[in-house]
Amino acid sequence: MVEQASAWVESPLQMLCAVEAHHAGLLGPQTAVVPRAGLRPLKATRRELRSLGLPDGLVLAEPRERMPRRVQAVGDAFSGKVQLRWLTSRPGRIVIVDDGLATLRLLELLAAGPYRPLLRARADPTRLRSTLGLAAALRLRLSKVSVFTALSVDDKLAEAVRRAGVDLVRHDFAWLRAQPPSSEGPAERTVVLGTSLVRNGLVHRDHYLRWLTDLAAREPLAYYPHRREDPVDVALIRERPGITVHDAGVPAELTLRGLDAGQRVLSLPSTAITSLRVLLSPRGVAVEPVDVPDDWWTSRAAPALRSHLTGVSS
Repeated sequence: MVEQASAWVESPLQMLCAVEAHHAGLLGPQTAVVPRAGLRPLKATRRELRSLGLPDGLVLAEPRERMPRRVQAVGDAFSGKVQLRWLTSRPGRIVIVDDGLATLRLLELLAAGPYRPLLRARADPTRLRSTLGLAAALRLRLSKVSVFTALSVDDKLAEAVRRAGVDLVRHDFAWLRAQPPSSEGPAERTVVLGTSLVRNGLVHRDHYLRWLTDLAAREPLAYYPHRREDPVDVALIRERPGITVHDAGVPAELTLRGLDAGQRVLSLPSTAITSLRVLLSPRGVAVEPVDVPDDWWTSRAAPALRSHLTGVSS
């Protein structure tokens, strides 16, 4: 009997990339993608994926409060729950799928050596949390680790990751690209992706809203909120003349597949720029990063973080 692999996902992008990892053969012939319970965007993404032709051997399982006892694939390597599960399980095969900007942070830490705790970039950890992050990093050295990513990774970092014993597997959403668009895209020529930078305190709210207002004064906009965007901000954006807010609740990689040549996507720094270029450039759709002016950044956005964000979306 073939053992079924489990993929634990906590975000829409993680869910989509777990499907791609199974399609690419990284998880074996049978995979159950298990979403964390209580997250509305995951429900919407699961519903959208089920409407497509899922790869053979893949099941989108019912949401669960707790992780399966044995998990072969995860997205958030910085999660305390994930790291505890690694420590209480036998070393084996671990596949880490894309989780936005955090994926590049993970690659940098893995490349830096075994004694760098796996902690989020802006974390202010306790001693206990730092100890857990270090133990998780050491435990990964005992496992066969693959990082499955569609993000741009420069050659120097990619080589350092491989020297650290990690298998870096690149993908271009092969499964998703083979699926027909499930719906037409928005009628507006310009689509703007929402951002979490405002809610995270990195970009001034008034500057961002003024930019959207000025942009909408020149042409109608279709606005797709970020899943972590403040609902109050989304309500303010919805009131702006010329802006139509689409409450899709699923990854832009899924919702924007129906865009046509001549349309364009604008986004502040985001890893979605890379994936959307892969999916939309062959259709003649421009995906354009928007540079953040210096006066938009708050004091919480350290120069190193600004540089990192700018680099990932260039």
